[in-house]
Amino acid sequence: LEESARATVKTPWDVINDVMDGGLGAGELGVIVAPAGIGKSWTLQALGSGVIQNGKTVIHYTLELNENYVGLRYDSIFSGVTTSNIKYYKEDVEKKILALGGKLLIKYFPTKAASVQTIGAHLRQIELSGNKPDLVLVDYADIVKPTGQFREKRHAIGNIYEDLRGLAGEVEVPIWTASQANRSALEEEIIGADKIAEDYSKIMTADFVMSMSRKVEDKIANT
Repeated sequence: LEESARATVKTPWDVINDVMDGGLGAGELGVIVAPAGIGKSWTLQALGSGVIQNGKTVIHYTLELNENYVGLRYDSIFSGVTTSNIKYYKEDVEKKILALGGKLLIKYFPTKAASVQTIGAHLRQIELSGNKPDLVLVDYADIVKPTGQFREKRHAIGNIYEDLRGLAGEVEVPIWTASQANRSALEEEIIGADKIAEDYSKIMTADFVMSMSRKVEDKIANT
């Protein structure tokens, strides 16, 4: 019964899919929590690329990095060529990308320029053109523009997550986003929910939350 009730989109990691009962379901919100500079954007792109390789359509909203650079990172994931070397292997990279079964659309909005409503309007526009996505990525929710007036920043951020969860339900598509952990999480082996920056209600709103730890020794060892 549970399988028939949830149409899920798998992640590239079997161990995560097992925990999630097959992946993130339509109308659900998944959040990746990590401190700054750990690789939240790369992880979202790895998620997207896995879905594209399965012949599905992904829409990637970026509010931090520009469209071309995000595209370059996807090219790097698909081809295995580092971003700095892609210019030397253009033809090889192009061949690998043309062989992919799925579709990728990247849309850039400047930081704090787009609200969840802006993203929703764009999604509906894309659906009308016949490109219904199987997965939506928002990089990342903490820098989406809040709607309404809030005394405290944490309340505004909590409201963004609620709106994003509502949008996932409205368009019946899973949405993955990322969230900042606070500075003290940098030295943690396992980042718990108490280390999430700003509003704890993010945890209560999301359907699935995954944290990532990458300490200095990991960066040096490239792990």
